[in-house]
Amino acid sequence: MQAHHDLAPGAADRAREALYRKIALRFLPLLCLCLVAAYLDRVNVGFAKLQMLDDLGFSNTVYGIGAGIFFIGYVMFEIPSNVLLHKLGARLWIARIMITWGVIGAGMAFVKTPTQFYVLRFLLGVAEAGFIPGVLYFLSCWFPSERRGKVIALLLAAVPLSSVIGGPLSGWILSSFTGIGGFRAWQWLFLLETIPSVLLGYAVIRMLSDKPEGTHWLSPAEVAMVNDDIAAEATRNQSHSSFASAFKSGIVWQLTAAYFCIVSAVYVLIFWLPTLIKQNGVNDPVHIGLLTAIPYFAAVVASIYNNAMADKHRERRWHTAVPCAITAMGLALAGMHFDSLVLTMLILTVTAAAASTTQAAFWSVPPTFLNGAAAAAGLALINSVGNIGGMVSTSVVGWITDLTGNAQNSLILFGGMLLVSVVLVLKLPSRLVNH
Repeated sequence: MQAHHDLAPGAADRAREALYRKIALRFLPLLCLCLVAAYLDRVNVGFAKLQMLDDLGFSNTVYGIGAGIFFIGYVMFEIPSNVLLHKLGARLWIARIMITWGVIGAGMAFVKTPTQFYVLRFLLGVAEAGFIPGVLYFLSCWFPSERRGKVIALLLAAVPLSSVIGGPLSGWILSSFTGIGGFRAWQWLFLLETIPSVLLGYAVIRMLSDKPEGTHWLSPAEVAMVNDDIAAEATRNQSHSSFASAFKSGIVWQLTAAYFCIVSAVYVLIFWLPTLIKQNGVNDPVHIGLLTAIPYFAAVVASIYNNAMADKHRERRWHTAVPCAITAMGLALAGMHFDSLVLTMLILTVTAAAASTTQAAFWSVPPTFLNGAAAAAGLALINSVGNIGGMVSTSVVGWITDLTGNAQNSLILFGGMLLVSVVLVLKLPSRLVNH
């Protein structure tokens, strides 16, 4: 079991690189597809809005509340969900999450009243609670912190990738499925885009493994190498290994506050990007879908590159704070009306790329000082309280848009909140997070 200790340093490094590449290729493609499906189901309401509001007679305020109420269910059940994941294992729990949110997401096609809209969005949040921190906890069981930044960036690249895929797909469905089978196109949007979640849920059961032990595709020496690396990290993080230590940690709460501000701004962009493009004179749903893909394609590249640099230089604060500040400036500009669609798209592209980079870099920070039960609880706490920001921001933007006729003031407000995140991230102790 300890054969890897007998290897020469160069040979051991090569064996370790090959091992973690093997693990990444085993898990990351499936987990990325799962995350694409998760965000597709979560944000396709932004495209459905282009037709759904007129069909059902909903106001922007109703839409904003419905988009935001998702996060109430998400927040209420996030920590209980991750406690159960820690007890029952990531494989079965992640699969359960995906299958239930797929079924509930399909039910959105049959909404007729604001109350039904609110109830299903709430239940969708309940179903999805724990997914992202659960996946991050799963990765912390397989990758030590010095490798986790790039792995998390590759995983979270699926978030903007979901918009690269989902934008054109949603636009095509909205333009091509009207009246088929007696359903409106926005109803087909919900029905078709939930199918992958259910299918991937079954794939998770078959392909994920909770721990290195018992896997048929790793040798005993490889299992020992992973366990030794994770154990060495746990030794460094002994002060943050229990559920209680996560809740008592001032740094965890500092990160929670920072993530609240980040999520507030990021979801403004996600839920309102199609509308911002439409306000610049683009009315064809297919064209809107294709244009939304451009910012998120840039986001995939930017987030992977930024986290690779963070891993290489063992520096995580500035690699999170700088894109956060760029997002803040971009949001302040995004709500302004420009006569040039090219200029508008340039601003939205830079803003979306910076926002995705901020999220990917942020999630490489907590596992540097949390492990075991503390990782499960801490990640859930940060994500759940942080996601209250999604509820607040989407509701506030809808209300301000109805009140003033445009979203500019609210975009500036949430851009300002991002500057609070910049300060909170830079105040983190470098000795704790920069490794």
